[in-house]
Amino acid sequence: MPESIQSIAILGTGLIGSSVGLALRANGFAGGIVGWDRAPEEAEIAREKGAIDSVAADPLAAARASDTILLATPVFGILEWIERLAPVLHPHQLVTDVGSTKRKICALAAEDFSSPGAAYFLPGHPMAGKEVFGAANADANLFQGAVWLFTSPEPNPDEAKNPTLGRQRADKWRHWVARMGCRMLDLDPVRHDEICAWASHLPQMLGTALAALLEDTFPEDGKEKGNLDSASAQLRAIGGRAMHEMTRLGASPYSMWRDIAQTNDEAIAAALLALEQRLAAIRENIKQPELRDEFLRANQFRSRF
Repeated sequence: MPESIQSIAILGTGLIGSSVGLALRANGFAGGIVGWDRAPEEAEIAREKGAIDSVAADPLAAARASDTILLATPVFGILEWIERLAPVLHPHQLVTDVGSTKRKICALAAEDFSSPGAAYFLPGHPMAGKEVFGAANADANLFQGAVWLFTSPEPNPDEAKNPTLGRQRADKWRHWVARMGCRMLDLDPVRHDEICAWASHLPQMLGTALAALLEDTFPEDGKEKGNLDSASAQLRAIGGRAMHEMTRLGASPYSMWRDIAQTNDEAIAAALLALEQRLAAIRENIKQPELRDEFLRANQFRSRF
């Protein structure tokens, strides 16, 4: 029986961190949950919503006092916490994260975690979120039906025979992820970043580019709201569901996507180049029969989605 989880420190009480706290409570977690955030108001909102029991005055002390630590900041923050926590934690502790890219996180964690005398690190990434952010938008049902990715290495023979308490708690954390309503998938860190570049990062860049292009092409002219004489107001009135859905990701915060872009730049650039080439082919064939073939390929993909 895996070692139970009795106390959790959530470092980063924004949308994902607070949603994890709410989901744990909604699904029967009875242990203590303490939280901390660089923005004190975020941690206080998380406490008011019931995502955490209390706000930590000292995040390092809170981490040392918990058997499980969840790193729920943007990627650069996770990398920083890995370096700060490694020297002060013990083998009975588990550290896991929700970072959107995994290659650099896994490489850094491998240097100081999951070895004799060290805490165990379980790299994770829930494929769930919203275009809005912050603890105020946290949702206990955010992970229902989502996939939670893990990129942990295979245990070595010695570890498999005599797993540390931290390693046992990693199995228990998977149990709680399942309780939150998630399906789990294990991937190699490089493969994770390649797949996520296509499944998540490319759609974000496309939505951002389209929304920014529309903002530049149809700028707000300052006329009274509701006046349909301006091109900007006409665009928003006519745009409907298609434009709304295609530009929804344009509301996502740069503070999170900066870290993703800079830690998965090669895979994202490759996906963007492929899309640029596809769009160029559509432009060249806009009145040709080849356009029909493109629609057929798109229909095939959506039918299997």
